[in-house]
Amino acid sequence: MKVLDKYVLKSFLSPFFATFLIVLFVLVMQALWQTFENIAGKGISIPFILKFLYYTTLIMTPQALPIGVLLSSIMALGNLGENYEFAAAKSAGISLQRFVRPLVFLAIGLSAINFLFLNNIYPYAVLKQRNLYMNIKKKKPALALVAGSFNADIPNYQIKFEEKYGEEKNLLKNVLIYDLSSQKGNLKIITAERGKIVSEEGSKYMTLILYDGHYNEEHVKSSRREVRKMPASSADFEEYTFNIDISSLSSDDLNEESFTTHYNMLTVQQLGDTIPKLKSYYDENIIGSTSKYLYTSIQANDLFKYQDSLRPKKVDSIVLNNFDLASKIAILNSSITKASRIINNFQQKERTYKITRKSINLYETEFYNRFAFSISCLILFFVGAPLGSIIRKGGFGLPMIFAICVYVIYFFGNTLGRNLAEESSVTSFMGAWISAIIMTPIAVLLTRRATNDKGIFNMDTFLHPLTKFLKKIKKISSKKKKDDT
Repeated sequence: MKVLDKYVLKSFLSPFFATFLIVLFVLVMQALWQTFENIAGKGISIPFILKFLYYTTLIMTPQALPIGVLLSSIMALGNLGENYEFAAAKSAGISLQRFVRPLVFLAIGLSAINFLFLNNIYPYAVLKQRNLYMNIKKKKPALALVAGSFNADIPNYQIKFEEKYGEEKNLLKNVLIYDLSSQKGNLKIITAERGKIVSEEGSKYMTLILYDGHYNEEHVKSSRREVRKMPASSADFEEYTFNIDISSLSSDDLNEESFTTHYNMLTVQQLGDTIPKLKSYYDENIIGSTSKYLYTSIQANDLFKYQDSLRPKKVDSIVLNNFDLASKIAILNSSITKASRIINNFQQKERTYKITRKSINLYETEFYNRFAFSISCLILFFVGAPLGSIIRKGGFGLPMIFAICVYVIYFFGNTLGRNLAEESSVTSFMGAWISAIIMTPIAVLLTRRATNDKGIFNMDTFLHPLTKFLKKIKKISSKKKKDDT
């Protein structure tokens, strides 16, 4: 390796390790802040909190690596430009491509490392962290309750509330509870303005105390006569206390792994094996059963019975004109009934279609994203390196601003693409690669401008046509004034 290559690599690696560790620390602290209030001070030991922090660090490493490459490439080339070392290299006949060649190979190597990390360590860390967090929630069932949506983690109950507050986060606001313990549907409904969760370490029961609420229960009787006598019972209460059996959730083993098939927990090979199975199930069991139901409901097979008998007859193109009035009414009533039944059936299954399709999209998008996000190190390097040589400014000030702007665009594009792919608005491939597609032309443009020793924006390119146009107008107006005189 030549002296120049060693010097360039040293100029890059020095800020790279510093920026990578700083960015990783910020990302880990941000992720930990979102969950720390739920696990700290809840009787969870320090070793398990440190283990949770360790898995979070492994998860955030692939995200911190591209940011580190981007920021360090801007800083390294900016420092070299600011100290006129890059100009000296150019005067010696060394082009930008030759100057950054060792960094290109390094960026390719970092992309390969990032892929290996995403494909092996990242799924392992997600699996461990997710199961550890779920086991902590089992140990403290109050942690499993999330505001704003129905919580079905508690056996035989569906609980929804507007807000969870208090020092121990055990006070609830605007509570709605469906008691499913009878195994006969939502027959028992409880609402309350306020609520409180009381649970003790190791207890098999969680006590729920409700204040200022209403209780309603529908009664299922053996005969219609009994139902008419007392169809339901209801009452208002100031305080209502009941115990919920959580023995099935109690687990002393925080290392137990119950969730292993989430899309984030699988390698690329496992994702590739899982996706065809999900698609086959969706096509055969969801779409296939629906199409069979539609075919049977409209009695399409009966059309073939009358096909031959109708051929020799003269049939009006308007189907209803071939029947008398009574038959027309019967046909229309039957059609309306069947259409309503089919529409209702589709509406009931619409949520199933969306959930199943979204699940497949998540697996597909994750499969393509493993490759797309790995190559982000190389793409962001080709953005950062020419950008640093153009701005010719080192340090953490201006390079940090440019790095943040570039990565926000990249990260926003990646998030937007994944969300669109999950909702089937775009293909999973496009959703995963949309950020790379956006940033690649920018990288090519910046590389060309840096090679030709041009700035990011050449104001003369925009001002020259405008100045020329104004001079032309001024010349025409002056000529017109002379003609008038």
